[in-house]
Amino acid sequence: MEVLSPAFENGGFIPAKYTCDGADISIPLIFKNVPAEAKSLAIVMDDPDAPMGVFVHWVIYDIPATMEGLPEGIPNAPELEYGIKQGRNDFGNIGYGGPCPPNGAHRYYIKVYALKRVLGAEPGLSKHQLLQLIRPFVIDEAVLMGIYER
Repeated sequence: MEVLSPAFENGGFIPAKYTCDGADISIPLIFKNVPAEAKSLAIVMDDPDAPMGVFVHWVIYDIPATMEGLPEGIPNAPELEYGIKQGRNDFGNIGYGGPCPPNGAHRYYIKVYALKRVLGAEPGLSKHQLLQLIRPFVIDEAVLMGIYER
């Protein structure tokens, strides 16, 4: 399985549009080679370079496995069409919160998990809650990493 973005290459720089210095809208994603047996996808975006430890920017789950990607600018709502749900980021909000590093270049990892079931969980899960919930159902995973420096 692969996750790509038309906005930047893996290991490349995230355009300011997707950060707190720009429109702060979610990054467009493309999913490739999702396992046929997958029923849903879950995504966590985080920054391991944050001064206080890993900082979570996005938690989104119950994405139908048949979707070929996500457009930019997903609304910051708990529930979206197709049964998609969003969790809470470390800014304390539901949905996407873009890169906003206090200093230096930070790496942002977008991890996509292919799951053998639809979770059917309530919206608002934290990264920790989501990872606990999906553990028995992960079939495959893919990672896209982008860098942002203010």
